Amino acid sequence: MLTFIKKFWNTLRRPSVHISLGVLTIGGFVAGVIFWGGFNTALEATNTEQFCISCHEMENNVYQELQETIHWSNRSGVRATCPDCHVPHNWTNKIARKMQASKEVWGKVFGTIDTREKFLDKRLELAQHEWARFSANGSLECRNCHDYNSMNWEVMSEKAKRFMKPAAERDQSCIDCHKGIAHHLPEQMTFKDPALDQLEQRAHSLKPSEGEQYYAVKAVTLYLDEQLTQAAGELEAAAPVTLVEKKDDAIKLAVPSWRKTRGFGRVFYEDFGMNITNLVLEKEVAQNEQLVKVLAPAKVDELTGLPWEQVTIELWTEAGALLPEAEDIWSYARDTYRTSCSVCHAQPAEAHFDANTWPGMFAGMVGFTNMDADTQALVLKYLQKHSSDYADGAH
Repeated sequence: MLTFIKKFWNTLRRPSVHISLGVLTIGGFVAGVIFWGGFNTALEATNTEQFCISCHEMENNVYQELQETIHWSNRSGVRATCPDCHVPHNWTNKIARKMQASKEVWGKVFGTIDTREKFLDKRLELAQHEWARFSANGSLECRNCHDYNSMNWEVMSEKAKRFMKPAAERDQSCIDCHKGIAHHLPEQMTFKDPALDQLEQRAHSLKPSEGEQYYAVKAVTLYLDEQLTQAAGELEAAAPVTLVEKKDDAIKLAVPSWRKTRGFGRVFYEDFGMNITNLVLEKEVAQNEQLVKVLAPAKVDELTGLPWEQVTIELWTEAGALLPEAEDIWSYARDTYRTSCSVCHAQPAEAHFDANTWPGMFAGMVGFTNMDADTQALVLKYLQKHSSDYADGAH
């Protein structure tokens, strides 16, 4: 072997007898150009939308979703294709991405996601890989089109500006706030929070006593009868109630509330002048004077000029959703708010807004989180009950 290597090296060092150095140089250059041209052509051929959707796994799933978004059709007529978002534009990062994507060939050969069911089962894992890549490169592909330095703050809406300016100051990665902007979010992202599940288990095992005050740990259906067959409405999460009567698995609750007297709407509120929902009743139930008992003469809210009336109503529901201390619920909601709502920006202090402003503010924030519906209801109620209306010295 050593002898062969020496002979091979000597051959390489020996000048060509029949071909000049110039010919060899030109030939090598031409061969290099041909090789590079072929390589680059093949590379660009794999960097087109048509190539991406040549696999039915992509065409039948994420490609269909893209067509529902503003990245597909918009007033400017500029459309983002698959490689615009998923392949870096500079050559070095592009090659690295292509090498990484070679694993997808393996998945194609072995049918990893060759059915809709397989794709949905694996969707969260696939999305997490891509989100991690965007987070690591600062959403490089997004910024080929969207650049903080090019944003005109003067024409941006107040809502968008409120979130985008702090993000620009931190040079934040776009994907932190904009998951699901071009494709559906994985169904697994809306999950049952284990901490909330523990609260519900505690409520389920509690043996409440008649005459005591409790708080609903989640929204529950209300009924006119103890057999729980005639639906009357829904009691909202964290609503304060008094237990009136127990019969087997059914309990009768008294729900003190306030209502706006004009129109006698279906929504009843926890406090005077505050849009903190306590319960939502069926229309005929809300207008039934035998069920809805007025406790005091109406008061006029000076801010809106609307008269409010203090009332109470007694209805049945299924046992197992009450806790004796509101602080148990608030502690969970507080931790969830401060954890989930600090991903995109520094979350506002609870007392930064009043109770009637928080619903609109929270609606603009919650879309960027993965809270389930029960958690959202609890967090919103927590924010309203700890707003500037209830906090001393708050602005």
